[in-house]
Amino acid sequence: MRGIISAAGYVPHWRLQRSAIGAFHGGRGGPGARAVASYDEDSTTLAVEAARPALADAGPGAVPEVLWFASSSPTYLEKTNATVVHAALRLPRSTAAYDAAGAVRSGVGALRAALDSTVTTVVVTGELRVGMPNGGDESAGGDAGAALVVGDGDGVIAEYLGAASATREFLDRWRSPGELRTKQWEEKFGENNYVALSGQAWTDALSSAGVIAADVTAAIVVGPHSRAVGAVRKKLSVPSGVDIAKQIGSSGAVEAALHLAAQLDVASPGDVLALVALSDGADVVLFRVTDAIVDRRPSRPVQPQIAAGDDSLPYSKYLAWRAVMAPEPPRRPEPARVSASAAGRSVEWKYGFVGSRDRSSGAVHLPPARVSFVGGAVDDMEPIPMSEVLGTVVTLTVDRLAYSPSPPVIFAVVDFDGGGRLPLELTDARPEQVRVGSRVEMTFRRLNTADGIANYFWKGRVIDGPDEGNHP
Repeated sequence: MRGIISAAGYVPHWRLQRSAIGAFHGGRGGPGARAVASYDEDSTTLAVEAARPALADAGPGAVPEVLWFASSSPTYLEKTNATVVHAALRLPRSTAAYDAAGAVRSGVGALRAALDSTVTTVVVTGELRVGMPNGGDESAGGDAGAALVVGDGDGVIAEYLGAASATREFLDRWRSPGELRTKQWEEKFGENNYVALSGQAWTDALSSAGVIAADVTAAIVVGPHSRAVGAVRKKLSVPSGVDIAKQIGSSGAVEAALHLAAQLDVASPGDVLALVALSDGADVVLFRVTDAIVDRRPSRPVQPQIAAGDDSLPYSKYLAWRAVMAPEPPRRPEPARVSASAAGRSVEWKYGFVGSRDRSSGAVHLPPARVSFVGGAVDDMEPIPMSEVLGTVVTLTVDRLAYSPSPPVIFAVVDFDGGGRLPLELTDARPEQVRVGSRVEMTFRRLNTADGIANYFWKGRVIDGPDEGNHP
């Protein structure tokens, strides 16, 4: 049996109210909010944050032999973005890592390639959806990440039944490299093409899977052309699946995997799910939910992440984060570019957040060290992964002078459960939300960018309130 072993979505912490966009431009704006990646997130970090729980849920036996990274907003061209994800996830060197980048359809394309393969594969997606100020893409877009582990065996939670595609060249949406604005041809033209192509793919997919439309429990229809998505939903005449685009915006190459993950959060054994993705054609993929879903529900469901979003983000700060309206930077030296050789010598620490533990005393060293601070043992260390270990803030400072794209910077000294202490930058929090005693988890972020090089490392994210009475 081949199919989905585990699935996870990642919805960033921040929300931008569409009414705030309208008010800034002297109008009313639309209802609801869109998900916004923080200034220190990009498509790569979003993919990492989704892949971490997906791999944990898959279990130690599901080690991917291939990693696919899909995005229409990759951080790098020429360089493979998937290798950064590979390093952050601490995958074996034998795991191949490839990009499927540049187009929205790359997300479902990578999934289909994984399903048609014979090896365990992890498909990771990340997307920053940006548009012109007060434009439709700006308000209707949504930033997110998603990951699917595909493989064989009794641990499959959604069995792959069959799939089909329909492809035809027509001009719907396009964006030239380096441009902010995505342009779109007349909507009715795109809608007519998508309705016809989805009908062909739907019929072929049902035939491939050996099922009929009446067997389908839910059809998940996604795509950046909202009018076409609505028309196809009506034409299919089967129950509609989850539609979180209404809550967080349309997430491009992430959308198919993210909606599938959200559907699996609530699916029951025996459900037949149809994933219908509309972008430069139509792809239909069919799954049957297995009994394994009962005991292997995703550990980080999507809806609670949506509900936990902070909708206090000012529109002006959003514009600054996306470099659409750049404010004057702090009058401090900008960061130097990362040294490739130095980063290459510390991949396990920089990307994987792996420290060292003294075998004789058990002392944990962050960053890893050769000489133990307890007993002085030399070169008697073992690696200890720390990215999933929680910690506690023991002291902190709010720095309003340090260079940052989004001041102020919150620095904290964190004691990790089981040993280890490290000064860390905290993220996804306002200064008044952090106190001594706050519990933090680790999150993979971009520290800065210089000379086109993204400098990645780990930051702390507050996950609950502080102990009463403890504050600096």
